[in-house]
Amino acid sequence: MDEHLGGLTPEQTRSLHASRKRVIDSIGKNMDLYGITLSIGHLYGQMYFENEPITLDQMSQEMGMSKTSMSTGMRTLMDLKMIEKVWGKGSRKDFYEVVPDWHQNFTDFFSIKWRKAVESNMASLQKALKELQALQASDPNNNTLQEITSIDGQKMNEALKYYRWLDRLIDSFESGEIYDLIPKEE
Repeated sequence: MDEHLGGLTPEQTRSLHASRKRVIDSIGKNMDLYGITLSIGHLYGQMYFENEPITLDQMSQEMGMSKTSMSTGMRTLMDLKMIEKVWGKGSRKDFYEVVPDWHQNFTDFFSIKWRKAVESNMASLQKALKELQALQASDPNNNTLQEITSIDGQKMNEALKYYRWLDRLIDSFESGEIYDLIPKEE
């Protein structure tokens, strides 16, 4: 909401809105690259410029989105830990605000996404390796089978090495150790 812009001329207000819109559009496009819809990216961008917590109704009205769409967007951003629900003095409505630490937003977003992928892919690879071992054991004298399953097993073990590395990378994001290697700009 722009009540705090009362001291600006109409030209200054237009210029400020154009500048903010450019950033909001950029945030939306950037989040779209990571699998978040453009509209949810725009919602986050719009909320980023709010200077106080805002209700679902206020955001819905400001962005011209249905309350249902707004609720879905807010829930997605909360699941990604990019916004949080806060207490609003004198109101029974839920208020929301952006978690302003972009480093933490990045860490949370990618940790959530990567961790799920790592766990799923490692489980698939481990199951496939057991299946290969059973296949090898089923016909130990078949040289062609042994060679093919051995090569496949090596490829799967290389993939497991990658996922274990990715798991450690996620750990370094979550612990903050990554910032020892690549410090945050002060």
